[in-house]
Amino acid sequence: MKQLSIASSGKIALLALLGLQSLSCTKIQVEDLPGTNDAWTQKRAVTGADNNILVRPAYDSTTVLRNPLNGWVMYGQRTATDTYWDTQFYVPELGQNVKAIDYASACYIRTSWRSLNPSPGVYAWRDLNSQIGKLINGVKTRGLPIAFRIVVDGRDQGANTPQFVFDAGAAYWLSNPAAPTQKTPFPQDSVFRQYYTTFIEELAKDFNDPARTSFIDAYGLGKWGEAHNVVYAEPGILTAEQTETTKEEVLDWIMALYNRTFTKVPLVINYHRLIGHPTSWGAVNANSERLLVKAINQGYSLRHDAFGMNGYYQSWERNFATAWKHKRPIIMEGGWIVGSHSYWNDPSGQYRQGHPEDVRLGEFNASAQAHVNMMDFRVGETTSWFGTSFPLVQRFNSEGGYRLYPDEISLPDVVANGAVAVLSHRWKNMGWGYCPNNIPQWNYKYKVAFAILDTAGTVKKLFTDNNSDPSQWLKDNPTTYNFTTTAINLPPGTYTWAIAIIDKTNADKPGIALAVTGNFANGWLKLGSLQVQAAPPIGQSIKLKGSNNLFVSGENGEAPMRCNRPAASTWETFTIVDAGGGKIALRSMNKYVSSENGATSGITCSRTTISDWEKFDWIVNANGKVSFRGNNGKYISSEDGQSVMKCNRASIAGWETFALE
Repeated sequence: MKQLSIASSGKIALLALLGLQSLSCTKIQVEDLPGTNDAWTQKRAVTGADNNILVRPAYDSTTVLRNPLNGWVMYGQRTATDTYWDTQFYVPELGQNVKAIDYASACYIRTSWRSLNPSPGVYAWRDLNSQIGKLINGVKTRGLPIAFRIVVDGRDQGANTPQFVFDAGAAYWLSNPAAPTQKTPFPQDSVFRQYYTTFIEELAKDFNDPARTSFIDAYGLGKWGEAHNVVYAEPGILTAEQTETTKEEVLDWIMALYNRTFTKVPLVINYHRLIGHPTSWGAVNANSERLLVKAINQGYSLRHDAFGMNGYYQSWERNFATAWKHKRPIIMEGGWIVGSHSYWNDPSGQYRQGHPEDVRLGEFNASAQAHVNMMDFRVGETTSWFGTSFPLVQRFNSEGGYRLYPDEISLPDVVANGAVAVLSHRWKNMGWGYCPNNIPQWNYKYKVAFAILDTAGTVKKLFTDNNSDPSQWLKDNPTTYNFTTTAINLPPGTYTWAIAIIDKTNADKPGIALAVTGNFANGWLKLGSLQVQAAPPIGQSIKLKGSNNLFVSGENGEAPMRCNRPAASTWETFTIVDAGGGKIALRSMNKYVSSENGATSGITCSRTTISDWEKFDWIVNANGKVSFRGNNGKYISSEDGQSVMKCNRASIAGWETFALE
């Protein structure tokens, strides 16, 4: 087979380049195609739609893919400046310093309401001269989304709720009278809710944007905002029954607030055995699972802040994660254990004193068991991730979260203008997590799409497979889709097939980075060339002259066809018939030409109906002559008139071209 170029001649508009381009993909079976190099081989498929090309992109197991709700999260300090994000850590395996942000997909700030809203109507993130404004903007300028947890509890960390809220009359508890600034507001208080609602509404105006925000920790009550040790009243005021009623009412209120304001950004809540309870740790509260399921049913995803701390992350938490595996994404935060705890006293007995790498491995293994989508470079812990456990950093990028790619794609390399293309595509997820396309804030916005690109890489046609759903792609379970495009109405010429997972809410642009090594154009993975040909002249009668300047004869269906007639009469006249799917059939004397799957004994014009062997691709060559490709992927040859015609040629040369008369 040789490459062909565009020309025009005779009765039809002529075109363009047959075959697939040389890409970083592999293909299988039957026939070598043109334009290949040593990096891959192009083959014509023997499965799928007739004469399709089977493309097998090369999997990329190492590149850091910055995909939404996936990968490492770099933890920020609210007291830091924007240069914090460029902090470097020494990696012994590399013998050099690296930036943690280069391995992350998002940055996270656990900060106070007061730091973001110090006075009424003042929102520090909008002031790029403020410290917190610089820190938040620093994430944006480095091309990563940010995530927030907003803390209001005043214990341990100091004044986390703005003083103006208390000045307005919000009720609170002061756990330490010697520290009068450490007030903790009661979340059911109406004044607190009024001001907090205004603050969250303003925050959402700027951060309800998936391009800017990875997720929102949308609870934030309790010590450190971790959803435990929540204060509803001074000690001893509420009965157990009142506590449970208040706890659920507060949860309902705060979920309604965040769901109303953050409609496009994932919301998360800690899955905790004492969710929203006034105590920090203890036996499982009877209502915890019900309240968490309620939150999940209202759109929340999951997070836990004590991976690696086995006194806190116990069987209840592990079982809860298992129950929601691949139904809701889980975000892992490691416990602040190496930096501040005697981690070697962990009840698991797995951690040796002086070996922080034991803790990192414990966190990694617990994350694998929970099938988490995101892991955390926590402040105080990041140094040991890079200094003692860098292979685990790399492993999570390769093995954790979701890592998607199409491992097989079947598609045509030639179509007639106005015809449809019958495609198939198979997807693999090489990560232990999943792409949470099913969460309400995303609402299945990610879909597989095929694009036809022009020579400049511009999308000329886009076809979305709305049946595709990345949230269904799980490790070791490849998923295949069959898809038929709408009519491909494009001027005849040479184009390029491409594929992507698009974001339907963002102008159908590619939204998920694929784990493949290949040639990309604006996020589209190029698959190979597509020749759009002028539509065959359906219904017209033609005569076919071979390269020997003699005419093809149907032999009235009484013998194998030959190309040896010096003049054309009725046996040498063929009508072009629409065979469906962009293919044609050739009819002479009320009978159809059949390829007979190659017909070693010679093709015939003897069939009374059209089946697969009677369907051909109509291919226009650069010199204006046409060729016919059968359902076996082979081309009809005139055999130079020296023997009966056959349909067994792997490529087009002189004997496989015919002039129209």
